Amino acid sequence: MLSYRSIFYCIALFIIFQNPLTAQEEDRSLAVKRLEGKIKVDGELSEAFWETAPVSQPFWEQFPYDTSYSTTISEIRMAYDDQFLYFGIKCFDPVPGGYVTTSLRRDFRGKQNDVITVVLDPFEDKTNATFFGINPFGVQREGLISGISGSGSGGTSQVSNGFDLSWDNKWFGEAKIHDGYWTAEMAIPFKTLRYKEGAKTWYANFYRLDSKTATSSSWGHIPRNQSIIALAFGGHLDFEQPLKKPGSNISVIPYVAGNTGRNYIEGEPAEYGFDVGGDAKIAITPSLNLDLTLNPDFSQVEVDDQQTNITRFELSFAEKRQFFLENADLFASFGTDKVRPFFSRRIGIALDRNTGINVPVPITYGARLSGRIDENWRIGVMNLQTKRDNSINLPGYNYSVMAIQRQVFARSNISAILINKQATHQFTQDSTLEWAIDKSNYNRTLGLDYNLASADNKWTGKFFYHHNFYENEESKKDFAHGATLAYNIPWLTLTWDHQIVGKYFNPEVGFVPRNNYKRVAPSMKFTFYSNNAIANHGPGFSSEYIWNDQDGKTDHKYALNYNIVFKTNAELTGAIQNQYTYLFDDFDPTRTGNGEPLPMGESYNYSNVIGVYESDKRKKVFYEIEGQGGGFFNGSLYRIAGNINYRFQPFGIATLNFSYNDINLPAPYSSGEIFLIGPRFDITFSRKVFLTTYFQYNNQIENVNINARLQYRYKPVSDFFLVYTENYFPNTFASKNRALVAKFTYWLNL
Repeated sequence: MLSYRSIFYCIALFIIFQNPLTAQEEDRSLAVKRLEGKIKVDGELSEAFWETAPVSQPFWEQFPYDTSYSTTISEIRMAYDDQFLYFGIKCFDPVPGGYVTTSLRRDFRGKQNDVITVVLDPFEDKTNATFFGINPFGVQREGLISGISGSGSGGTSQVSNGFDLSWDNKWFGEAKIHDGYWTAEMAIPFKTLRYKEGAKTWYANFYRLDSKTATSSSWGHIPRNQSIIALAFGGHLDFEQPLKKPGSNISVIPYVAGNTGRNYIEGEPAEYGFDVGGDAKIAITPSLNLDLTLNPDFSQVEVDDQQTNITRFELSFAEKRQFFLENADLFASFGTDKVRPFFSRRIGIALDRNTGINVPVPITYGARLSGRIDENWRIGVMNLQTKRDNSINLPGYNYSVMAIQRQVFARSNISAILINKQATHQFTQDSTLEWAIDKSNYNRTLGLDYNLASADNKWTGKFFYHHNFYENEESKKDFAHGATLAYNIPWLTLTWDHQIVGKYFNPEVGFVPRNNYKRVAPSMKFTFYSNNAIANHGPGFSSEYIWNDQDGKTDHKYALNYNIVFKTNAELTGAIQNQYTYLFDDFDPTRTGNGEPLPMGESYNYSNVIGVYESDKRKKVFYEIEGQGGGFFNGSLYRIAGNINYRFQPFGIATLNFSYNDINLPAPYSSGEIFLIGPRFDITFSRKVFLTTYFQYNNQIENVNINARLQYRYKPVSDFFLVYTENYFPNTFASKNRALVAKFTYWLNL
């Protein structure tokens, strides 16, 4: 037993049982009156009710300062009836001039946007919430916040923090611009929300981003070292009467889709298809929801941004499919970013080795029951079945996931998960295919997590143990354990992080890029605050030490960095780092095979410098540049990456993403120039018609990809999509494959 473990666990147990649940410095509450009459959601605040409705207390400034009320005054008024929760919003401006919006597309994000956001936590657990936002142009956004927020501007997120705009639901909102202020009205159906029947209070917060002053402000007092979406800081909504059950709450979202495509690599003729399917959402209780999907189609989901990979390990991509998003934290928050027992991208998506990109694998059906049993218990049960895909030699699989979570103390919880992946097709001896369960082809993982969060968010942490079962004589060693503990106050952030991953730990429905290692990674960061053009700045130190029982030390990374955050929200970071790497296998960092790979069994020690600058995004032209130079294994690496953006407000944005890696290794090892270039055009003709076009060239996988998606939202959450995708060989521009999809969806409330 290593001594650091004993010391760490003593500290962790002391923190847990001391339970530092410090009270907030002030109570905030807003009375929500029952509405008699009607409100027309036009953004005007012309109804007499708004003149007498209680007004929220003044917002606190959160960035760049957090010691006074904000000079960008914001007022929130609320009302409710049997069907809707209403918000009347008025945002004053101390500075003349226009507002900033990325485009007219729904679900915008970024500090450059003007926006007011409502964060609702009906169960008052301060770790999960739903948010709804609107900007001066009436553009809406909605999504989910899950997990525990890390540090704010200039800091690093310490624990999993989910801010997910992919979640979609039906609500109404409008805004109007006036001289010196703008107003908005929002009507959110109670059927859209998850809450306890009979409740009289909800936990909530409101926050505003103002482009003219580059400030952030919030109703609840959020310290500037915390994220603006931190759920530990808010107030209560006090309803005039207990909330009733919203009545029958069933939504059906059918779709019809036609498609055509051709695989030129295989020399196949064009194929044509027609699909019908859909989703259903059934509220078992106001807080427990059953989601069903039959023959789901995800053709409208945006393509992944391609990445170049000069590491030894797999890269991950974000989940964007709607079915997997609501209550996603119940399943996806186990473990850490690099030791994840459940990763929904493993379901219904697989690697097409012809193009080197991920492609959808047909899902026959899916069912998910998720939500709350009561104030303390949450559950999640999910089952999906995929079809066999002969084109990439993939059998059909059944995926079952069960998760349960129990809240403890003020904001902490204990969670357990069981994951089963089971092959459901197999070939008989005469090569015919029949439905069967292949009992020898399974992969199961059982996990237990404790998530720690103090009431004031100064202490956050995670402790987990996961065990993996599959056909292996040494499966008793298939485990992973880890812990993270962070202490975050305005001038200092301290973090302890460690993992132990067994040699045979291989959760096939998870994301674990490597196994057979032990890792410790403490870090610290100092932050100093300023009253000039710089909002805050400070040095930091991070470290990582990895070893195993067979080889001793296999990796280390030590880095000194300095971070500067400007009042414009521009940010500059510089770092010097030293790395050590021992190779278990032959490795070609170019992945081109143009020379000999670096041999297994060799170790390398090298140093380099890194600089990152993110400009003021409020300007029409803004950019992010990352540069790196110095040692790389037994040679050198010079890298530049980033993006350049031009905003032609309010109709869209043009973006050029790029990455260039110049790898120089001594002969006979592989050297090369690895680059990716990806222009993207996001055009919004109106708040209902959007066109997104990607062009991506990645010379590492020798592929040019074009993806164009036209979306027409003809009714709330009801869309027509036209999607065109084609992949080319870059040297000849001969087509690899081509596809065109037309799809209608319709959201029907029963």
